[in-house]
Amino acid sequence: MTADLDFSAILAATQSIRPSVIQIRSEVPTTRVVGPMVIDALERLTVEIGNGAIVTLDTSRRRVRILPLLPE
Repeated sequence: MTADLDFSAILAATQSIRPSVIQIRSEVPTTRVVGPMVIDALERLTVEIGNGAIVTLDTSRRRVRILPLLPE
């Protein structure tokens, strides 16, 4: 888990299939705010995270991108 976008950029640039990354995007990065989002994502996205994905979480939505990220 990270708030740093560099990890996802590296995975995209190298077309890696692992490791999975969970990005946290929150103006209030406290466990009270972020904790429930992370727990929910881990429960709902077990397969995707296990297979390799970039998961972006914020207070209003969740985005999942399956690895490897290929150029369009």
